[in-house]
Amino acid sequence: MVKNIKCLFITIILLSMTFSPVYANAIIAKAGMSGEKVVQVQAMLFELEILEGSIDGAFGSMTEQAVKSYQKKINAEPDGVVNQELERSLAIDSGLDFAKVKKSFSMNASAYSAQDPGCGPRTATGALVAKGIIAVDPSLIPLGTQVYIPGYGKALAADVGGAIKGHVIDIAFDTHQEALQFGRRNVNVYIM
Repeated sequence: MVKNIKCLFITIILLSMTFSPVYANAIIAKAGMSGEKVVQVQAMLFELEILEGSIDGAFGSMTEQAVKSYQKKINAEPDGVVNQELERSLAIDSGLDFAKVKKSFSMNASAYSAQDPGCGPRTATGALVAKGIIAVDPSLIPLGTQVYIPGYGKALAADVGGAIKGHVIDIAFDTHQEALQFGRRNVNVYIM
């Protein structure tokens, strides 16, 4: 009997902590923070076309201003702080729910376009080479997989390449100039 009461008491405490507004509104990101959560917040703001800066994982003044703009848009107190409730709202409005990400990879990415020498207008799967298409190693990311790349956007794994092995991808752009501007860099790839 005492053991059952003790278990019931512990359960009530844990449930009250779970549904407490303090835990529901825990801070996810705010000025001065950095890391993966900040990248995700910046990506959602970028998709909503509110963030004018780059997705760099550092919560600076441009990110804070973007958060405040979003808060004003949804009639929330514009304090520039992202709590769990605001993160859920951003996920719904941006279409990027990082809580549902199946996997993520850090990859080395280079850019290409249909205008590049040696590239044709179609991918290995028959899709047109254009922004939103990436070339992958199908043993790591199967063809047909939807991904998200911060700073680039949503993409479909629809191409392969001779030099694409392991954690290397090619990211398609509409023009040769855009591909040159992107160049080569490390990116995070989220499997959606």
